[in-house]
Amino acid sequence: MPFRKFKERRRREQIAHDLYVAVINQARLADFYLRFAVPDTLDGRFDLIVLHAFLVMRRLRQVAAEEGGEEAREVAQTLFDLMFADMDQNLRELGVSDMSVGKRVKQMARAFYGRAAAYDDALDSGGAGLAEALRRNLYGTVEGEVAAEAVEGVAGYLLAQSKFLAGQTAAALMAGQVAFQAPEGGS
Repeated sequence: MPFRKFKERRRREQIAHDLYVAVINQARLADFYLRFAVPDTLDGRFDLIVLHAFLVMRRLRQVAAEEGGEEAREVAQTLFDLMFADMDQNLRELGVSDMSVGKRVKQMARAFYGRAAAYDDALDSGGAGLAEALRRNLYGTVEGEVAAEAVEGVAGYLLAQSKFLAGQTAAALMAGQVAFQAPEGGS
C-alpha cells in the first residue's frame, strides 16, 4: 500500500512537471512581449506564467467535474505546488535573501489567486471584464497607456486558448500532455 501511494505521487509529480514545462514554454514566446506589449520583466514573465498555469488548472478542474476525477484535482494542486517551488528557487537564484523569500512567495500566491479569480469570472461571463482584468494584472506595471489592440489581442488569445484547451481530452491532460495555440491564434 505505501509503495503504491509513493508510485502514484511520483506519477502525479511527473504529469505536473510535464504540464509546467508546457506552461513555461508558452509563456516565453516572444510574441507576447513584442506583439502584445507584455513587459519583459520579472512581473511580466510571472503574469504570463500565471495566465497559462491558470488555463491548465481551469481545464483540470473541468476534468474533475466532468468525470468525477479526484486525480485531476490532485494534479492541479501538484502543478500549483511545483510552480511556487520553482518561484521560490528563482527568487533565491536572483539573490533575494532567505528571510524575504517566504514573504515574497506568499505575495505571489495571493497574486495568483486574485488573477485566477478575475480571469475565471471573465471567462465564465464570455469575456466580459477580461480586458480590464488584464490591464490590472498583466499590464499593471506598465507606465502610461497600453495600446488597446495589445490588451484586446491577449483577451482574444485567452478566450480562444480556453476553448482550445476545453477540446483537449482528459486522458491527454492526465498524461501530462497539453497543447497551446500560437498567440496570433487569439487575435
